[in-house]
Amino acid sequence: MIEDELRAETKKWLEKIEQKLPNVNVNSKEKGDQFLKNIHAYVSDSKHFLEKGDLVRAFEAVIWAWSWLEIGLEMGELKSSE
Repeated sequence: MIEDELRAETKKWLEKIEQKLPNVNVNSKEKGDQFLKNIHAYVSDSKHFLEKGDLVRAFEAVIWAWSWLEIGLEMGELKSSE
């Protein structure tokens, strides 16, 4: 059942990013705040779509959240204390 797999993957990545975010801080005030704002918005969107049963959009949103996080860390806009 592809729906069950997609729901499980989305929940798995949501859980992982929610565990990681408390350890992420702004390194550059100018752009880092915007990175965190976007990450939180995509996490929120993912949860919303998941509740509505829109699994494709829920998965896309959590992937975007991770993308913003990874890019922010790589560019030095964010830093992780992990």
